[in-house]
Amino acid sequence: MPHASDIATPSATLKVLERFGIKPTKALGQNFLVNDAIVGKICELAQLGEADSVLEVGPGIGTLTNALLKRALLVTSIEKDPKLPRVLEHTLAQWQGRFKLIEKDALDVKAEDFAHPLPTKLVANLPYSVAATIVLEYFQRFAHLESATVMVQKEVAQRMAAHPGTKSYGAYTVKLALYAHPEGSFDVSRNDFMPKPHVDSTVIRLVRNDALDEGEPPDAIHAAAIMADAAFASRRKTIMNSCKTFLAGRVGDSARITRALSDAFSQAGIEGSVRGEMLEVEDYIRLGKAVSDTLPEINTDRSQQ
Repeated sequence: MPHASDIATPSATLKVLERFGIKPTKALGQNFLVNDAIVGKICELAQLGEADSVLEVGPGIGTLTNALLKRALLVTSIEKDPKLPRVLEHTLAQWQGRFKLIEKDALDVKAEDFAHPLPTKLVANLPYSVAATIVLEYFQRFAHLESATVMVQKEVAQRMAAHPGTKSYGAYTVKLALYAHPEGSFDVSRNDFMPKPHVDSTVIRLVRNDALDEGEPPDAIHAAAIMADAAFASRRKTIMNSCKTFLAGRVGDSARITRALSDAFSQAGIEGSVRGEMLEVEDYIRLGKAVSDTLPEINTDRSQQ
């Protein structure tokens, strides 16, 4: 059986690292995947086709990139470590015509940085310190992104796929679910990396189900995200009290906030005495719509989303 990636083994990875004098940088979350079977499973879960334009964040020395280029039409990788472009020139030499490198911090990338055809699938072994932020922001900012198949810390994957009433379910779960839902995952052993990380990993596939595409107004989606933050700001409080505390000083006076929230909860058909963790994503969308009506200034600061 052919290898998914030509460098997804300990010996091949070590050879590349030694050739270029590279030592993994903890600050950049560099743990190189050295199990070819796992690389193959990532590509299978991502459901890649030969016409796909793929986006990758943190290619490292090109281990996963190598496998992506064997299956897709175009791969665009984002890497901020200045030592790695010359490595990628070497490890991906045979695919330079179908490989584009963006040398930026992943959170600074803009839509105009992408070549055509625009990437529709994010497939990446993400730097764990920013993985959750990248996934949510990319679904929010890049409408052409249809799915994300990403390796993240196991606890982050649990938050991405959590159900109401569970410990992992929180504001992040709700905000991500406004844009995408999980469709498959598998765990990855620490022994599959070089050097071995101190956390467990999971590969999870998320598929876009953008509430905006389903006819929900932008203000309602933005307000739903803020209400999710508000509901979980004081997780042990009832959702009404947590929202009052969160919004105090942010929008209007406390008396007006209380009246507006009471009206919004009534309009949305939600009891203010429940806790935020018991509400479904659809409940937050209804609440967002209602709050947009009763407290419209909640949408004046889009940076809160």
